Amino acid sequence: MNYRHDYHAGNFADVLKHLALCELLRLLTAKDKKLFVLDTHAGAGGYDLGGSRSTRTGEAEAGIARLAAAPRAGMPAAVSRYLAAVAAYDRKFGPPGGDGPRRYPGSPRLIRAALRPGDRFIACELHPDDALALKREFAGDRAVEVRQADGYQVQKAMLPPSERRGLVLIDPPFEAADEFERLSRALRQGLRRFATGCYAVWYPIKDETAVADFLDKLAAFRLLTMTLRLDKALDADKLGTCGLVVINPPWRFEEAMAEALPWVAAVLGGKSSVAATPASAPAPVSPP
Repeated sequence: MNYRHDYHAGNFADVLKHLALCELLRLLTAKDKKLFVLDTHAGAGGYDLGGSRSTRTGEAEAGIARLAAAPRAGMPAAVSRYLAAVAAYDRKFGPPGGDGPRRYPGSPRLIRAALRPGDRFIACELHPDDALALKREFAGDRAVEVRQADGYQVQKAMLPPSERRGLVLIDPPFEAADEFERLSRALRQGLRRFATGCYAVWYPIKDETAVADFLDKLAAFRLLTMTLRLDKALDADKLGTCGLVVINPPWRFEEAMAEALPWVAAVLGGKSSVAATPASAPAPVSPP
């Protein structure tokens, strides 16, 4: 995949990823203890849904725009919170008026909005243009450390965090043919260093065998896997199915996603699944 997120911001994959991210952050910040958050492939920070790249694909129209226009009656609480986070960013950074969101928050903005005083956040982006945009997005904000770096290498260096509680978001562009192998290796390394951390990993589903092999390599850990599929993609060559796996999900996260995802799938015109897998072996112990 040749990937620049400007073309895909706010699409159905972002809806899955960011809905889960907002709920993870809500649950992890509910405890009165400091939290470390690492975003390994952070992107540019925020996106103009009215820009030429977004309008060229129209993917946001089948994602966040459709969800934002859905009736609020019967909407699951997790979806309402996610839409509120998107709307808050749009009000602050988007143009006034108009139907639906015009500015869409990437994962760094959603993470930043959930941070409390004392929490720590590192956002990594390797692509030079996106890294520069990310640095501009958070210029002067001391709560966010932006690094132009390989997020996998930063993860290796930063774990375990001094806070002893953490969320690692891994959302690769899948430009490399061996991305699933790189993901598996990074997760195994991370879990050896920080076994009790929460890891959220997004992936496209184009090769079912590759996805199954990837998940099999994580079978020793406590997993929650989620998928979202559009019944009809915008074009035949467009991504129509994606997944998110969360390792060590916090209490009540599964319940929230099991309520929210089927509702979202129905609104977007698709199907979803949520499946929990208990660890098949004792988790490794984090180093002191």
